[in-house]
Amino acid sequence: MAKKPDNSKRRTYSPTIKNRKAHHRFHVLEAMEAGVELKGNEVKSVRLGEVSLDESFARIRAGELYLLGCHIKPYEFGDVSKQDPIRPRRLLLHKREIRQLAERVTQKGNTLVPLAIYFKRGKVKIEIALVRGKQLHDKRQDMKKREQQRDIQQAMRRRR
Repeated sequence: MAKKPDNSKRRTYSPTIKNRKAHHRFHVLEAMEAGVELKGNEVKSVRLGEVSLDESFARIRAGELYLLGCHIKPYEFGDVSKQDPIRPRRLLLHKREIRQLAERVTQKGNTLVPLAIYFKRGKVKIEIALVRGKQLHDKRQDMKKREQQRDIQQAMRRRR
C-alpha cells in the first residue's frame, strides 16, 4: 500500500483577528457568533489577517444586522473590480436573534461591537457582543486588577 504524503510541513494560515480595544472600552454583556457576507476576494484578505476591527460596530437596519467601519484590505492579487474596504457588510443571524438584539440595543448605553473574526469549518465567522461603555474609574479599576494579577504571577514564578 502506498504511503500518504506528509502534509505536516504545509501550513494553512487562518488567524483570529481580535478587537483588543473592546475589552478595555466596554463591559461585555452577551456575545454571539454570526456569519459574515463577503464579496470577491475579501475572504482571501481575511485569511491573510488583513482586517482591522478597531473602530467597527454593528447596527440593525430594516431587520438586518450590518457591520460598519470594519476595514478589510483589498486582496493585492485580486481582479480589477475591487470592493470598497470599509463598505457595510451584512451579518448572518436568525431573525429571532436579530429581534432579541434589537430589543436589548434600544436600552440606554448598549451597543453592538465585534470582538473577533475567525474561520470555522472554512467559513468566516465573527464574534459580536452586546456591550455597555465603561466609565474612566472602571478602566482604572481594571488596570489595577491586571497589575495585581501580574505581580502575583511574578511572585509565584520567583518562588519556584
